[in-house]
Amino acid sequence: HFVSRLAFDIEGLGDKIIRAFWEEEWIRTPADIFRLSKHAAKLKEREGWGELSVKNLFGAIEARRAIGLDRFIYALGIRQVGQATAKKLAQNYESLRHFLTQMKEAKDRESAAYQTLLGIEDVGPAVAEDIVEFFAEPHNRDVVKDLQQELTVKDFERPKTIASPVTGKTVVFT
Repeated sequence: HFVSRLAFDIEGLGDKIIRAFWEEEWIRTPADIFRLSKHAAKLKEREGWGELSVKNLFGAIEARRAIGLDRFIYALGIRQVGQATAKKLAQNYESLRHFLTQMKEAKDRESAAYQTLLGIEDVGPAVAEDIVEFFAEPHNRDVVKDLQQELTVKDFERPKTIASPVTGKTVVFT
């Protein structure tokens, strides 16, 4: 899920390869993907891997060291948080730092942070619970902290609107 097209979209790093890297103990956490280059020499020696395929894999990984907040949230694999919900969360919190701070505060179900989370479109009580519980788990917090050392999570950028003769109007074609 983490490297899928809608998440990190790392070309050439599919299920079969991740399983092989797991067996070699090269990948144990998502952040280990971004530390694979230390195994480059061993990887080139593996059957089916050559100079070009290793270069392409590491190029694809390096290209994803900077990722948008919405894709990052989606990639975490939080239960009930799909692409659309991840985008709504990113729009609301705008930065990873703010998002993480608010999720920490949202552990208190009476807090303003929890109420704000509940007020986001597509986030009902069950989804809010899954999000808060995800960040309450120490292992998940460690994974996020580890990823922060390897990546740049870009703040959410709102699309810029350009003034035109139809700005603010509804246009209907029949």
